Amino acid sequence: MASGLLARAARASAITAPLRVTNMATPRRALQTTSRLMDTSAGALPVKKPVGAFRAGLTGFLLGSTISGAGMYYYVLEEYRVANELLTEDIYNLQATLQRIEGYMRVLEDKVAAMEKKN
Repeated sequence: MASGLLARAARASAITAPLRVTNMATPRRALQTTSRLMDTSAGALPVKKPVGAFRAGLTGFLLGSTISGAGMYYYVLEEYRVANELLTEDIYNLQATLQRIEGYMRVLEDKVAAMEKKN
């Protein structure tokens, strides 16, 4: 209902009002700024020295290489320690086995010597 009233009012004003030709080249509103907005010295940010991408990339590469190298060193050192402990354990087991075999050989040699004395 309200939209119908507005539509009739718009039609009536369009009929009674003379046609205006507007020039599209001239703006209807001028662009203006206040003196406060034009004053850039009040809110100017401090100038930062730019950090070069090459320098930052090189620093990051060297830091990453150093950290990964240190991690690799400690990993290999731990693996070496574990392998050395396993090898030492195997050597002690082999030594114990050889001593047992040596004991069996002495017993067998004593039995063979005893059999030769009987004959």
